[in-house]
Amino acid sequence: MSDYEEKIKNGELIYFDDAAFMAKQAKQLDLLFDLNHTRPTEQEKKERLLRAFFGAVGDGTYIELPVHANWGCNTYWGRDCYANFNLTLVDDTEIHIGDNCMFAPNVVLATAGHPILPELRRKKAQYQAPVRIGSNVWIGANAVVMPGVTVGDNSVIGAGSIVTKDIPPDVVAVGNPCRVLRPIGERDKEFFFKDRRIEQREVEKWDAPGKVIAEPGEEINL
Repeated sequence: MSDYEEKIKNGELIYFDDAAFMAKQAKQLDLLFDLNHTRPTEQEKKERLLRAFFGAVGDGTYIELPVHANWGCNTYWGRDCYANFNLTLVDDTEIHIGDNCMFAPNVVLATAGHPILPELRRKKAQYQAPVRIGSNVWIGANAVVMPGVTVGDNSVIGAGSIVTKDIPPDVVAVGNPCRVLRPIGERDKEFFFKDRRIEQREVEKWDAPGKVIAEPGEEINL
Protein backbone atom coordinates (compact mmCIF):
# COMPACT_ATOMS: atom_id res chain seq x y z
CA MET A 1 0.00 0.00 0.00
CA SER A 2 1.41 3.39 -1.01
CA ASP A 3 1.66 6.36 1.36
CA TYR A 4 -1.18 7.96 -0.62
CA GLU A 5 -3.44 4.93 -0.13
CA GLU A 6 -2.49 4.82 3.55
CA LYS A 7 -3.69 8.41 3.96
CA ILE A 8 -7.00 7.51 2.33
CA LYS A 9 -7.46 4.49 4.60
CA ASN A 10 -6.73 6.64 7.67
CA GLY A 11 -9.27 9.28 6.67
CA GLU A 12 -6.67 12.04 6.22
CA LEU A 13 -7.10 14.96 3.84
CA ILE A 14 -5.79 14.11 0.40
CA TYR A 15 -5.29 15.98 -2.87
CA PHE A 16 -5.67 14.16 -6.17
CA ASP A 17 -2.14 14.64 -7.43
CA ASP A 18 -0.80 11.07 -7.49
CA ALA A 19 -0.49 9.94 -11.13
CA ALA A 20 0.04 6.25 -10.32
CA PHE A 21 -3.05 6.25 -8.11
CA MET A 22 -5.18 7.83 -10.83
CA ALA A 23 -3.90 5.32 -13.39
CA LYS A 24 -4.97 2.49 -11.09
CA GLN A 25 -8.45 3.99 -10.86
CA ALA A 26 -8.65 4.32 -14.64
CA LYS A 27 -8.19 0.54 -14.97
CA GLN A 28 -11.07 -0.02 -12.59
CA LEU A 29 -13.26 2.36 -14.57
CA ASP A 30 -12.47 0.42 -17.74
CA LEU A 31 -13.85 -2.67 -15.99
CA LEU A 32 -16.94 -0.72 -14.98
CA PHE A 33 -17.49 0.39 -18.57
CA ASP A 34 -17.32 -3.21 -19.77
CA LEU A 35 -19.67 -4.33 -16.99
CA ASN A 36 -22.30 -1.71 -17.78
CA HIS A 37 -22.23 -2.59 -21.47
CA THR A 38 -22.97 -6.30 -21.05
CA ARG A 39 -26.18 -7.48 -22.69
CA PRO A 40 -29.02 -8.93 -20.59
CA THR A 41 -28.32 -12.31 -22.20
CA GLU A 42 -24.63 -12.23 -21.17
CA GLN A 43 -25.12 -13.26 -17.56
CA GLU A 44 -21.95 -15.36 -17.29
CA LYS A 45 -19.86 -12.48 -18.62
CA LYS A 46 -21.62 -10.08 -16.25
CA GLU A 47 -20.88 -12.37 -13.30
CA ARG A 48 -17.18 -12.55 -14.21
CA LEU A 49 -16.95 -8.77 -14.50
CA LEU A 50 -18.78 -8.19 -11.22
CA ARG A 51 -16.28 -10.39 -9.40
CA ALA A 52 -13.34 -8.72 -11.16
CA PHE A 53 -14.61 -5.21 -10.42
CA PHE A 54 -15.80 -5.44 -6.80
CA GLY A 55 -13.71 -6.32 -3.77
CA ALA A 56 -16.06 -9.24 -3.04
CA VAL A 57 -19.44 -10.45 -4.28
CA GLY A 58 -21.26 -13.06 -2.22
CA ASP A 59 -23.16 -15.93 -3.80
CA GLY A 60 -26.66 -15.06 -4.95
CA THR A 61 -26.06 -11.30 -5.13
CA TYR A 62 -27.66 -9.66 -8.18
CA ILE A 63 -26.95 -6.11 -9.33
CA GLU A 64 -29.03 -4.40 -12.00
CA LEU A 65 -27.13 -2.33 -14.52
CA PRO A 66 -26.08 0.37 -14.76
CA VAL A 67 -24.18 0.54 -11.50
CA HIS A 68 -21.76 3.39 -10.75
CA ALA A 69 -18.66 3.36 -8.55
CA ASN A 70 -15.46 5.32 -8.10
CA TRP A 71 -13.42 2.15 -7.61
CA GLY A 72 -15.50 -1.00 -7.12
CA CYS A 73 -12.61 -2.86 -5.51
CA ASN A 74 -13.34 -0.99 -2.26
CA THR A 75 -16.91 -2.35 -2.06
CA TYR A 76 -17.56 -5.73 -0.44
CA TRP A 77 -20.92 -7.46 -0.95
CA GLY A 78 -22.40 -10.19 1.20
CA ARG A 79 -24.65 -13.00 0.00
CA ASP A 80 -28.09 -12.78 -1.62
CA CYS A 81 -28.20 -9.00 -2.04
CA TYR A 82 -30.22 -7.18 -4.69
CA ALA A 83 -29.45 -3.73 -6.09
CA ASN A 84 -31.85 -2.02 -8.47
CA PHE A 85 -30.85 0.38 -11.26
CA ASN A 86 -28.41 3.27 -10.78
CA LEU A 87 -26.83 2.32 -7.49
CA THR A 88 -23.95 4.78 -6.93
CA LEU A 89 -21.01 3.76 -4.76
CA VAL A 90 -18.63 6.58 -3.94
CA ASP A 91 -16.14 4.05 -2.64
CA ASP A 92 -12.92 6.02 -2.32
CA THR A 93 -12.57 4.00 0.88
CA GLU A 94 -14.33 0.81 1.95
CA ILE A 95 -18.05 0.08 1.74
CA HIS A 96 -19.16 -3.13 3.47
CA ILE A 97 -22.60 -4.56 2.70
CA GLY A 98 -23.99 -7.50 4.68
CA ASP A 99 -26.12 -10.43 3.51
CA ASN A 100 -29.68 -10.20 2.13
CA CYS A 101 -29.65 -6.43 1.56
CA MET A 102 -31.92 -4.63 -0.92
CA PHE A 103 -31.30 -1.30 -2.65
CA ALA A 104 -34.06 0.49 -4.55
CA PRO A 105 -33.26 2.62 -7.64
CA ASN A 106 -30.91 5.60 -7.38
CA VAL A 107 -29.46 4.86 -3.94
CA VAL A 108 -26.12 6.53 -3.13
CA LEU A 109 -23.57 5.19 -0.63
CA ALA A 110 -20.87 7.86 -0.26
CA THR A 111 -17.59 7.53 1.62
CA ALA A 112 -16.02 10.77 0.36
CA GLY A 113 -16.48 14.35 1.49
CA HIS A 114 -14.82 17.73 1.17
CA PRO A 115 -13.87 20.29 3.82
CA ILE A 116 -16.23 23.19 4.54
CA LEU A 117 -13.32 25.65 4.37
CA PRO A 118 -13.36 27.22 0.86
CA GLU A 119 -9.56 27.51 0.66
CA LEU A 120 -9.19 23.75 1.02
CA ARG A 121 -11.93 22.99 -1.47
CA ARG A 122 -10.23 25.21 -4.05
CA LYS A 123 -7.26 22.85 -3.73
CA LYS A 124 -9.63 19.89 -4.31
CA ALA A 125 -9.05 18.51 -0.80
CA GLN A 126 -11.02 15.38 0.08
CA TYR A 127 -11.44 12.98 2.99
CA GLN A 128 -12.94 9.51 3.29
CA ALA A 129 -14.86 7.60 5.96
CA PRO A 130 -16.11 4.02 5.48
CA VAL A 131 -19.78 3.08 5.17
CA ARG A 132 -21.17 -0.12 6.65
CA ILE A 133 -24.56 -1.61 5.82
CA GLY A 134 -25.64 -4.47 8.09
CA SER A 135 -27.39 -7.63 6.97
CA ASN A 136 -31.03 -7.73 5.85
CA VAL A 137 -31.19 -3.96 5.34
CA TRP A 138 -33.60 -2.36 2.85
CA ILE A 139 -32.74 1.11 1.53
CA GLY A 140 -35.48 2.93 -0.37
CA ALA A 141 -35.27 4.81 -3.67
CA ASN A 142 -33.17 7.99 -3.87
CA ALA A 143 -31.77 7.59 -0.35
CA VAL A 144 -28.24 8.83 0.35
CA VAL A 145 -25.97 7.31 3.00
CA MET A 146 -23.22 9.76 3.97
CA PRO A 147 -19.55 9.13 4.88
CA GLY A 148 -18.85 7.27 8.12
CA VAL A 149 -22.41 5.98 8.59
CA THR A 150 -23.35 2.49 9.78
CA VAL A 151 -26.87 1.10 9.22
CA GLY A 152 -27.71 -1.71 11.63
CA ASP A 153 -29.05 -5.17 10.78
CA ASN A 154 -32.67 -5.53 9.63
CA SER A 155 -33.35 -1.79 9.44
CA VAL A 156 -35.32 -0.02 6.70
CA ILE A 157 -34.33 3.38 5.32
CA GLY A 158 -37.23 5.27 3.75
CA ALA A 159 -37.13 6.57 0.20
CA GLY A 160 -35.48 9.95 -0.21
CA SER A 161 -33.74 9.86 3.17
CA ILE A 162 -30.39 11.53 3.78
CA VAL A 163 -28.59 9.37 6.35
CA THR A 164 -26.02 11.49 8.19
CA LYS A 165 -25.73 9.49 11.44
CA ASP A 166 -25.65 5.82 12.43
CA ILE A 167 -28.98 3.97 12.37
CA PRO A 168 -29.47 1.21 14.95
CA PRO A 169 -30.65 -2.31 14.11
CA ASP A 170 -34.33 -3.29 13.79
CA VAL A 171 -35.86 0.13 13.06
CA VAL A 172 -37.61 2.08 10.32
CA ALA A 173 -35.82 5.39 9.73
CA VAL A 174 -36.84 8.19 7.34
CA GLY A 175 -36.30 11.82 6.50
CA ASN A 176 -33.73 14.54 5.90
CA PRO A 177 -31.80 14.22 8.07
CA CYS A 178 -32.79 10.58 8.56
CA ARG A 179 -34.18 9.78 12.01
CA VAL A 180 -35.64 6.67 13.59
CA LEU A 181 -39.41 6.62 13.04
CA ARG A 182 -40.22 3.45 14.96
CA PRO A 183 -38.92 -0.01 15.84
CA ILE A 184 -39.77 -3.01 13.70
CA GLY A 185 -42.36 -4.75 15.86
CA GLU A 186 -45.31 -7.08 16.24
CA ARG A 187 -47.53 -5.26 13.75
CA ASP A 188 -44.96 -5.93 11.04
CA LYS A 189 -45.51 -9.65 11.61
CA GLU A 190 -49.18 -9.16 10.78
CA PHE A 191 -49.20 -6.56 7.98
CA PHE A 192 -46.82 -6.24 5.03
CA PHE A 193 -48.22 -2.94 3.61
CA LYS A 194 -50.73 -0.63 5.28
CA ASP A 195 -53.75 -2.87 6.03
CA ARG A 196 -52.71 -5.82 3.86
CA ARG A 197 -52.25 -8.89 6.02
CA ILE A 198 -49.50 -11.48 5.78
CA GLU A 199 -50.95 -14.92 5.11
CA GLN A 200 -50.43 -17.55 7.80
CA ARG A 201 -48.56 -19.67 5.27
CA GLU A 202 -45.85 -16.99 5.10
CA VAL A 203 -45.61 -16.89 8.90
CA GLU A 204 -45.13 -20.66 9.00
CA LYS A 205 -42.08 -20.28 6.75
CA TRP A 206 -40.42 -18.03 9.34
CA ASP A 207 -41.23 -20.47 12.13
CA ALA A 208 -39.49 -23.36 10.37
CA PRO A 209 -35.81 -22.34 10.08
CA GLY A 210 -34.00 -24.27 7.36
CA LYS A 211 -37.26 -25.58 5.90
CA VAL A 212 -39.70 -24.56 3.17
CA ILE A 213 -43.35 -25.51 3.60
CA ALA A 214 -44.36 -26.57 0.10
CA GLU A 215 -47.91 -27.74 0.80
CA PRO A 216 -50.01 -27.81 3.96
CA GLY A 217 -48.41 -30.41 6.20
CA GLU A 218 -45.48 -31.06 3.86
CA GLU A 219 -41.95 -29.83 4.70
CA ILE A 220 -38.87 -29.93 2.56
CA ASN A 221 -35.52 -29.79 4.38
CA LEU A 222 -32.91 -27.51 2.85
